[in-house]
Parts: sequence; C-alpha cells; structure tokens
Amino acid sequence: MMKCINSSIKNSVLLLFTWISNKLGLLFPAILLLLILMIIDYISGMLAAKKEAFVNIKDPIYGWSSKKSILGIYKKIGYMLTVIVSVCIDYLLFRFANELGLKYSSNTFFGLLVTIWLIINEILSILENIGRMGCELPNFLKKLLIELKKNIDDKNI
Repeated sequence: MMKCINSSIKNSVLLLFTWISNKLGLLFPAILLLLILMIIDYISGMLAAKKEAFVNIKDPIYGWSSKKSILGIYKKIGYMLTVIVSVCIDYLLFRFANELGLKYSSNTFFGLLVTIWLIINEILSILENIGRMGCELPNFLKKLLIELKKNIDDKNI
C-alpha cells in the first residue's frame, strides 16, 4: 500500500513538472538553472565569510552572521518574485496582444530576459565569493560576464 502511495506522489510531481515545463517552454530550464545557482551562491558566500572570519579573527566586519545570511535569503526571494512578475507581464502582453490582433510571437520574452540577467548576476556573485575564498580566477571569464550583463543593461529593452 505504501509503495502505491509513493508511486502516486512521484507520478503527480512528475506530471506537475511536465505541465509547468510545457507552459513555460525555454523559461523552465532557465529558472531551474537560476535556482541551482542561487543555492551555490548562498553556499559559496557562507564559505567565503567563514574563511574571512578565520583569517581576520579580530575584525568584526568579516565573517558569517545570521543577519547577512537572512538578508541573502531575502535577496533570493526577491529574485524569484521578480521572475514571477516578469512572467505575469509576458502573459498579459501575449494574451491581450492576441485579443487585439497584434503579433506577439513569444510568450516568455521578459521572463527569459530577466531570468538570464539574474543568472549572470548569480554567476558573478559566485565568482566573487570564490575570489574571497582565495582562489585565482581567470580575468577573461570575469570580463566576459561583466560585458554580457552590461550589454543586457544597455539594450534598454
């Protein structure tokens, strides 16, 4: 009986993920990547803070604190709310453009643009945290990501 219940739960979760993936299209893997990078960024930030606290024992500016940790979580929640709002804007534009007879072919334009911008932010933050941990980073990688972010910002889409 328990195996049947577990199987039903697994099938329900799989069905839900399939439905969401179908509705979001290309945006779905981007959101999953963003979630993974947010977790990696949070962990790398904690590790960098622990390393800084170990090296700078007497300086209270450095190190891990629950306040900084909570603020980081708030920031991640804000990122996800921003993605949700941008997807809502896409839905409204797509829905009403069709009703008005306008051509708006993409149903995830703003959602995807915002998600990619946030992914680049997370990657830059992870690289900063890795640098704070004492690892040497290739300059071409930092320059490339900064340029990508700048190009998205400069487009003023």
